[in-house]
Amino acid sequence: MSALLVDETSGAPLSALMREGSRVQHAAAEASSFMGELLAGRVNEKGYADYLLRLRKVYVALESVGRDLAATDDIAAAVHDVALERLAAIDADLVVWAPGVDTDSVESAAADAYVARIEATRAWGGLYAAHHYTRYLGDLSGGQAIGRLLDRFFELGGDGVDFYEFAQIPKPKPYKDGYRARLDALDLDPAEKLRIVEEVQVAFGLNQALFEELGARLDDYRL
Repeated sequence: MSALLVDETSGAPLSALMREGSRVQHAAAEASSFMGELLAGRVNEKGYADYLLRLRKVYVALESVGRDLAATDDIAAAVHDVALERLAAIDADLVVWAPGVDTDSVESAAADAYVARIEATRAWGGLYAAHHYTRYLGDLSGGQAIGRLLDRFFELGGDGVDFYEFAQIPKPKPYKDGYRARLDALDLDPAEKLRIVEEVQVAFGLNQALFEELGARLDDYRL
């Protein structure tokens, strides 16, 4: 985060720093060819299932590390919430998109790198919070639109999009506001804030790498 100096973070809310500091990386991930084709309804069932299988690896790590860290680390505890967990939803969706698939069968260098980075956040809850924020607030934001588009394009009738449904969070906006308030209430010094923002940038880069890996196979995925 070269444009943001440590002393500039001293009085700024952490959530604002995380959002502004990752704006470029966020836009790059959203502009991926795979996501563009998916949102245009031009990715087949195999392509979306491969995406879910990669995400499953990520969420296994994210949710396992989160449960462990939340018991001992105040920063992780501030963001951890079982109501956000997505693993069961991904498994339910895979039954629709890829019945009988071996969920451990996918080979993905991008997903493996992502998992390794999440596992490394056991060193400090601030690093974990960066990944938690990047994935789950994204799921509660743009992810909602993706779910609606998939439901329409594939005429699913509500099946196969559990990943985007948060039964325990009926109103995402108030939840997201409370989440950001918890981040902003953390007692962190400027250097710690900067470290978290830099890890958010890393997290978006890892998401983009997933999309690039899938994008390289678009010829196999087009309808």
